[in-house]
Amino acid sequence: MNSHDQSIVCDAGPLIHLDEVGCLDLLSDFSPIWVPTGVWQEVEQHRPQALHRNNIALQKLSVDDSELSATTRHLVDIFELDLGERTALSAMRRYPQAIFLTDDAAARLAAQTLGYRVHGTIGILLRSIRRRQRSQQEVVSILQDLPARSTLHITKTLLQEVISSAQNTDLA
Repeated sequence: MNSHDQSIVCDAGPLIHLDEVGCLDLLSDFSPIWVPTGVWQEVEQHRPQALHRNNIALQKLSVDDSELSATTRHLVDIFELDLGERTALSAMRRYPQAIFLTDDAAARLAAQTLGYRVHGTIGILLRSIRRRQRSQQEVVSILQDLPARSTLHITKTLLQEVISSAQNTDLA
């Protein structure tokens, strides 16, 4: 992999949540977009249409948790991570320069402990303002509608902070 590529390894949450709000295309400037087998199965079960959007090229990645290091396996056990998260961390071990995309707090902590860069659905939405993929008002509207349109679990307080952040994003 070329070190200049900005690749991502996806957990199920961001794929599902971004698709729920019609924003899966916000991942289109990443390449490659790795979707480990365990994650693919999870998305296939909960939101199969997210895997087959024409505007985004997802690459199924065959990995299993036998590739986990002892440290990672320990974190997986402590945080009780599911199959998708385990295979995503296996993929991160293979592609440590990638960004790990997850909305799961425990998976995020495990990945950060291992030194990986981690972002989630909210980060991708906010990034879209800076990259001019969506207008500030579009993102604010998406965020305001998030509880009704998405299965993403976010507290009202945190959502208000994120909306405020979106409204104050510097576009310069």
